[in-house]
Amino acid sequence: MIFHVVALDDWLAASDRPYAPRSLSDDGFVHCSPNEATTLAVATARFRYTIGPLMALLIDESKLDAMVRWEAADPEPPPGVPPSTQFPHVYGHINRTAVAGMMEIKRDEDGRAVSLGPWS
Repeated sequence: MIFHVVALDDWLAASDRPYAPRSLSDDGFVHCSPNEATTLAVATARFRYTIGPLMALLIDESKLDAMVRWEAADPEPPPGVPPSTQFPHVYGHINRTAVAGMMEIKRDEDGRAVSLGPWS
């Protein structure tokens, strides 16, 4: 499994179509993370002030229609993640059939991601 951080409202928008976050058009790929710890670091660094529920999509890489490349962070890894960490970048839309599940990113009172848990 690979992980993708997304605001719940963004995931639910256009649920009848493949998922395409802004990073796909801006960067040419969908940013994903290799594991839970890195996902939490990304959520804290890049989504700390996002309003509303923040989710981690659990994506089955083998079911994606798009190509995945494991590459260095772009532009840089979030604090606490070693610079040598390889990130899965999805070069195309996320077909919803590849999403095996979704967990809520639990945050503390300062917005820092602390754990993944069931969506409540």
